[in-house]
Amino acid sequence: MRVSIVLGAVATMLALSSCQTLSPEERRARDETTCRGYGFRPNTDQMAGCLLDLDLDRRADARAWQAQSSRDMFYRPVVVERRIIVQNR
Repeated sequence: MRVSIVLGAVATMLALSSCQTLSPEERRARDETTCRGYGFRPNTDQMAGCLLDLDLDRRADARAWQAQSSRDMFYRPVVVERRIIVQNR
């Protein structure tokens, strides 16, 4: 019983920790690390282009997600139900 409670608590903490948002500073640091991993040197035009591309990709993904969620919400099929009651004579 106690083990299942502990495992449930750990699973809940793991699930909630994945929902964290990054601060702009953390996002910038991760983007710089990614671009350095691609071979770009800091403080160059190519590095700035890489950072810009990552930001544009992130914004495009956010727009696509928002469009999909809006499409799912507003363009669902409408089901109209009309009940017919038949009485026996």
